[in-house]
Amino acid sequence: MKKLFDDIKKDIKFKSAGPGKKLTEDSRGAPERGQRSSGGKQPHRDAPSEGSQRAGAAALARVEQHQRPKVHTSQDAIRNQVKRELEAEAAALAEKDKAATAQGTAAATKECLSVSGVYFTCPLTGATLTKSQREVHIKEAILMRFKEDDVEASVMMIHTFNKDKEKVKAAVDIISKYVENICKNPSEEKYRKLKLSNKVFQDKVRCVEGSREFLQALGFTSTMLPVDGQEEEEEFLVLPEQSSDALELMKERRDRLQRGEPVRAQLDRQAQAFRASENATHFELPPEFYNLSAEEIKREQQQRSDLVEKNSMLRTKAMRERDEQRERRKYNYTLLRIRLPDGHLLQGTFYAWDRVPVLFSFVRDSLVDGWQPFELIAPGGQKLQESEEMALAECNLVSDAKN
Repeated sequence: MKKLFDDIKKDIKFKSAGPGKKLTEDSRGAPERGQRSSGGKQPHRDAPSEGSQRAGAAALARVEQHQRPKVHTSQDAIRNQVKRELEAEAAALAEKDKAATAQGTAAATKECLSVSGVYFTCPLTGATLTKSQREVHIKEAILMRFKEDDVEASVMMIHTFNKDKEKVKAAVDIISKYVENICKNPSEEKYRKLKLSNKVFQDKVRCVEGSREFLQALGFTSTMLPVDGQEEEEEFLVLPEQSSDALELMKERRDRLQRGEPVRAQLDRQAQAFRASENATHFELPPEFYNLSAEEIKREQQQRSDLVEKNSMLRTKAMRERDEQRERRKYNYTLLRIRLPDGHLLQGTFYAWDRVPVLFSFVRDSLVDGWQPFELIAPGGQKLQESEEMALAECNLVSDAKN
């Protein structure tokens, strides 16, 4: 291919040189331009034919076109740039519309709910919390309490951080026994030394979170001491000898431990008062109100409605009551609306197993003249008694009930 290309270029040069001009011969032993041959005369070369010239020009054009990359004009570059910008703008607008649609759907769903969710109040900080936030927030609040009162904070840890009440009770009993032995025998060093590898301490005390913090709040400190028959020392919690006043303080702190209660977030009733409307009988609740998901409850309700007519004649009263109790347990909370004499509605969130007196207290605290007597009538005309210790679920005041 290269040889053909060289020959073609040589033919074109001969044509363009014109008469009277000397061109260099090819490289196969020919003399350079301006030199004579051995015979003293310049060799004669015939001009290429017209067909050869056309073939050579076409071949040269093909080769040059194959070797050169395509060059875009300035108009092509502008057109491509505009196209890319338009495509990017269209994609951004599509993404924005998608986000707006999702936000609108979420807002519409939220507006349809009778209440936005279930909320709680931290008794230590007063913060309003969701269900997912309450446990972590309370733990953090208790740990922050150590700066103010390490005894109170450690008591809260023991009763709040540990879910097994039996283990908590066992740990409290053992620690109380430690304090009792020290107070009865203040000069006996053995009662003021707690070996951490001791089996009773390991099984009953160390496994309970907060127990070590409470002992340290009493004055125990970690110390490495030798043990008879062992080469290596072991860790002990050691209490210095106490004065009579310090011993009395230890007893008071022991009593605080025994009286301790778990710190629990309090249900925020989200009390609201509003005018009655067509939607007053409509209840659309978020998933937090249920033990089961909303979809599971709807599916089970549909199945029950399909079988209720068939089974109504076959079930006894006791069987129906058992089924009702089982259905009530599906609700963690209930949203109640109380119709006031002037037509306004009072709304609040309750535990499904709150007692009737809790409902009476809620209404009384919400009225300007709460001291005045009033009555509450449940759906179906049932008159509620403030003295009754029945749960709201047992009075059919579950999440779809209204007063």
